[in-house]
Amino acid sequence: MDKQTFSAAVLDCEQTLYRVSMSILKNEKDCEDAVQDAILAAFQKRDTLKHEEYFKTWLVRILINVCNRQLKKKGKAIPTDELTLESTDNCEKRTELHMALDNLNPKLRTVIVMYYIEGFSVKEIKSILRIPEGTVKSRLSKGRSELKLQLE
Repeated sequence: MDKQTFSAAVLDCEQTLYRVSMSILKNEKDCEDAVQDAILAAFQKRDTLKHEEYFKTWLVRILINVCNRQLKKKGKAIPTDELTLESTDNCEKRTELHMALDNLNPKLRTVIVMYYIEGFSVKEIKSILRIPEGTVKSRLSKGRSELKLQLE
């Protein structure tokens, strides 16, 4: 992957990187640092990416690892399956959907956010979270059911 292609690919997934890191670190400064560190690490290892179509998945996995390393340094590491959705808006502006998402089990919430908000496929989520495809599908199903009950 050449530098220009890399730059364009990073710009395409910039918002995803920010939202994923914010959901883990919950601090804007730490989030910015993590995104920069992940982009730098990815740039240095861009030749190891075998399939460019998986760039976004690959970069998000790197970002999650960077975020977890930052949390470990601070003594606050959380498992990948416990990511939370944090809105950058004021609490008063949160929608019913965000509140319903916050009430979901973290494992369900993570998969719902990655699939419906970030647009990852089931196979990409499987790869990023390192869980079986069937587990991703069952969490999506259960998460949708729970959201439906909460929103009725």
